[in-house]
Amino acid sequence: MSNYVIQADQQLLDALRAHYQDALSDRLPAGALFAVKRPDVVITAYRSGKVLFQGKAAEQEAAKWISGASASNETADHQPSALAAHQLGSLSAIGSDEVGTGDYFGPIVVAAAYVDRPHIAKIAALGVKDSKQLNDEAIKRIAPAIMETVPHAVTVLDNAEYNRWQRSGMPQTKMKALLHNRTLVKLVDAIAPAEPEAIIIDEFLKRDSYFRYLSDEDRIIRERVHCLPKAESVHVSVAAASIIARYVFLEEMEQLSRAVGLLLPKGAGAIVDEAAANIIRARGAEALETCAKLHFANTKKALDIAKRR
Repeated sequence: MSNYVIQADQQLLDALRAHYQDALSDRLPAGALFAVKRPDVVITAYRSGKVLFQGKAAEQEAAKWISGASASNETADHQPSALAAHQLGSLSAIGSDEVGTGDYFGPIVVAAAYVDRPHIAKIAALGVKDSKQLNDEAIKRIAPAIMETVPHAVTVLDNAEYNRWQRSGMPQTKMKALLHNRTLVKLVDAIAPAEPEAIIIDEFLKRDSYFRYLSDEDRIIRERVHCLPKAESVHVSVAAASIIARYVFLEEMEQLSRAVGLLLPKGAGAIVDEAAANIIRARGAEALETCAKLHFANTKKALDIAKRR
């Protein structure tokens, strides 16, 4: 459970009490002015001005009040993680995002992009938004302009390596954590001595769990790291990273398609099952090792289809 603490003045304490009036608790710990109890968060305000947020929604609730207070994160690694979205959006930041995790064919691609304050408006003017909202033609048009404008780094986990990691028992969430961290290491080194004011990862995992997966890594980027849902709407750097990642993924898919002699569809639906069955009939099941994520249910479906024909 995450704990977040803010230091509040009397005006902010009054605002907190009024905002949570309907959830005030009658039971107060020693030294408390008031306490709030909701299903996903418990908030305790102390006479010292310290306000403690606890529970699943602690980060989100604390973030609503940070602009009017100083804050600290009392999670295991003692790094700040909650900031109001409007504050993050104006900072020089690295954004990081991944694509390919739900696609049967093709690799996982993680990209990170550094957008400093002077370039925020310029990147936004390119029509940058979450890559899932853009078709392939738009991605191919916008991505090169982004890549020419801002420093970026990309890491590609090809299918053969993905399948080796998966067979070793590694969950996909850990794969993504490793790829994000390694991509961030590359970009942080590339922009040095410049330092981002924030590093924002599109949340696929809570921050504490993300860092637990990295415990065996030789180098971990920890400072100023935020794991936020819908992060592409928080800072343009995350949207830029998502477009770069999608662009590289499309290039990788084109290369794989040429290698197997078949246009590989995206996603994991019925059309994918048929394409995999065609590969099995033409080149054998072992050919899927280098172009597909074998533990997906599509593999069994494709084998069944190939046997029937």
